Amino acid sequence: MSHQLTPLIAFYRGEAPDHKGRYIDAVWALSHFWLEHTHDYIQWLFPIPEAGRFNGFAPRLTDVEREVFHDDSALREQQRVSLDVLLSFLGLVRDGLNITAQPSLNIRDHIWLKAGGHNHLRISRMIRSLALCHQPKLAAAFQQAVIEIGSTQGIVSAQSMAYWRVASDTKHTV
Repeated sequence: MSHQLTPLIAFYRGEAPDHKGRYIDAVWALSHFWLEHTHDYIQWLFPIPEAGRFNGFAPRLTDVEREVFHDDSALREQQRVSLDVLLSFLGLVRDGLNITAQPSLNIRDHIWLKAGGHNHLRISRMIRSLALCHQPKLAAAFQQAVIEIGSTQGIVSAQSMAYWRVASDTKHTV
């Protein structure tokens, strides 16, 4: 099926940069420090239909783009690479649908394990985007992992856990 090439799809295919001139493979190669302290890339790696509060240039996931993700297994694979990059940043690792803590995971270095913060919003976005981009099993696996690890190895707030629990429901916004 032929689809219109949107800025988001072109970015995900590595054919065009994001609003700051960064190509997807360049974003994947950035340091964990950069990923922590930069706030305008997550919307490109994990798009959702809702406008973000922090990046007015972020793409919004449309029904057309959802259809492209549905039809294009290479795009879904690209999103899995994006997930693996962010999992590493969060101190997690994926083997298929099995997501576990890296041995080095700790609350001092991985601030998502604390009670609040912007990484909790990122996690909600990641779960929702995976579900909306036709990767519901992966969204559920990630959701289950962060809830379990966050509650056993961290002090994640009940509010964040509640957002994570509903994030994979594609009928509702979080």
